[in-house]
Amino acid sequence: MSEPTDVTIPTWMRAIVQDEYGDAEMLRTEQVPVPSPGPGEVLVRVHAAGIDMGVWHLMTGRPLLLRLFGFGLQRPKLRGRGRDLAGTIVALGAGVEGLQAGDVVFGTADAAFADHAVTRADRLLAAPRGVPLSQLAALPTSGSAALHGLRDAGRLQRGQRVLVIGAGGGVGSFAIQLAVAAGAHVTAVCSAAKAGLARSLGAEAVIDYRSETLSQAIARGVERFDLVLEIAGERTIRELRAATVPGGAIVLAGGEGGGSMLGGVAHQLRGVLTAPFVRQRIVMLVSAERPTDLAELAAHLVAGTVVSTVDAELPLERVPDALRRLARGGIAGKLVIRVSDDPVDAE
Repeated sequence: MSEPTDVTIPTWMRAIVQDEYGDAEMLRTEQVPVPSPGPGEVLVRVHAAGIDMGVWHLMTGRPLLLRLFGFGLQRPKLRGRGRDLAGTIVALGAGVEGLQAGDVVFGTADAAFADHAVTRADRLLAAPRGVPLSQLAALPTSGSAALHGLRDAGRLQRGQRVLVIGAGGGVGSFAIQLAVAAGAHVTAVCSAAKAGLARSLGAEAVIDYRSETLSQAIARGVERFDLVLEIAGERTIRELRAATVPGGAIVLAGGEGGGSMLGGVAHQLRGVLTAPFVRQRIVMLVSAERPTDLAELAAHLVAGTVVSTVDAELPLERVPDALRRLARGGIAGKLVIRVSDDPVDAE
């Protein structure tokens, strides 16, 4: 899909930037030069940008482990924040094939909370017709994590019983729907406030973690599960094993607990170290946004088997507020930043 290509590219733009690691107070809206695409890159006029916990981790620089992976030891290597986006290509760098100015696209960039963002062309896909761009902006990171957790790490099969822990958030809301679309029977673990959402997405049963532990649910007769996707990161490995049939899979997606050095990775490592000695398969989830997977996820949106559950859409200047809300919890699905003043939705 394309729009007219006679778009004037401004010299300056708004962008959310930070110079030091810390909480949302470190973020500010600043006028910065519009970047130019290099070889193999494109410049996208951002319409909408998604928020996930990865953005929060890069903002705070925690766990400290992530700083060792090229993000900056003392301060952020990149000033811009934001990853998932949907928008319109306005300029192409040398060597880009298969895309043109005016194409409406979605995917990932390294600084999506801005009026414009530069990214590699191979990180983008054409926006499917009929899907609102806010839905596409919410999809890449959380949708990919859910897909990889179920399909790749979990080896999901039709007819299996699946437990999604942390089912009311971004990854969890996608995981429920993808599991149901694959023919699984899903039980969701979330708060009572999100129980209605979980059921509307296809969960056959809901466990309210605030009134009942997972162990208590199993003790009262809830059947054990073939696949457990642990997103919240708050259950012990022993408790997860007790809820999983022998030979079943426990997929650990991290979580927000743990110490300042390793964070949720510590929970994953404990599981991996336990795996050789138990009857369940315990797997650490590692996820990346691959074009083939984004195409599969977008096809689900087009078919209506998956929707991006958007809790709220906020303007660019509200990114700090959005990240505070995300850190506090309670978000039903995803938060989306609406950037463009003249939105162009996929038709």
